[in-house]
Amino acid sequence: MKTMIVVYSENEKLMLELLAKGREIADGLNTTLVGLSIGKNSSEREQDLIYHGADQVISTGKDQEYFKAEEYSQILINILNELSADIVIIGNTKNGKELAARTAGHLDTGCITDCTKLYLIDGKKIVAERIVYGGNALAVQSLSSSPKIYTMIPRVTDALPKDDTRKGEIIKKEGISTVSSSKIIKIQEKKIEGVNIEDAEIIVSCGRGMKKKEDISLIKELADLLQGETIGCTRPISADLNWLSEDHWVGLSGHKVKPRIYIAVGISGQIQHLAGMRGSDVIVAFNKDPEAPIFKAADYGVVGDLYQALPLFIQKIKQKMG
Repeated sequence: MKTMIVVYSENEKLMLELLAKGREIADGLNTTLVGLSIGKNSSEREQDLIYHGADQVISTGKDQEYFKAEEYSQILINILNELSADIVIIGNTKNGKELAARTAGHLDTGCITDCTKLYLIDGKKIVAERIVYGGNALAVQSLSSSPKIYTMIPRVTDALPKDDTRKGEIIKKEGISTVSSSKIIKIQEKKIEGVNIEDAEIIVSCGRGMKKKEDISLIKELADLLQGETIGCTRPISADLNWLSEDHWVGLSGHKVKPRIYIAVGISGQIQHLAGMRGSDVIVAFNKDPEAPIFKAADYGVVGDLYQALPLFIQKIKQKMG
């Protein structure tokens, strides 16, 4: 029976990224890519998923107004059984990880979460890479069970350009899930300070090289000058020192970002932080240690005391901008 690949995420941007990765693998296996659309806005997304790489879209209509893992997993299980799909790629969001784990448990199959890469070897075997041991190692894993379930983190794959000439099949399926006894009483969106760092085009981040909280004003001045509108930071600045809220935290356990320009100031470049920003288009690093790991990831590096180098950098930009 021909293998099928099913992808799903409730996050629209991440869903398009998953379709790009799914398209790559489907082409390598010469198989069909199915996009799954669940919930009240599913009908609005159907054609867009085709335009971004899906061969087929399965839409469940408006039965599910809010995410409930027990209901969503039942929908996914029913669809996987019907399609005999062998590969499932789910967005690595809070909901996505719960959905993947519950589905894998019910199907008694394997599940790899937090994938940073998915690719084929020997033209037929899928391999996943994920960061483990708190960012101190990279695991390379594969699954032998079926279906194979993976969750993929955001911003590690670029979405395919929209192609409104692509054709595909849209299949409507409603009433394929059971109604759970749990009830959602209220959903309250978390307040974000300023711009959402995950959507920022320019980010200036600071690390332990900063001597005191007040010095973050230098970082903010540069961010404002570049119209970055927001600043980022490493785990110690947010979680240990509480100089900035977790809204600014970039890293393995924080936010994954992919800006056009990422400026790292006083950041050594531990793998936990690099995991959150390595997809940036251009990386500029300021650090007094010429052996700092950040320079291996940087496109441009400035070796020197940030308290001397950064004001000069800001001054030069002001002169350039008039």
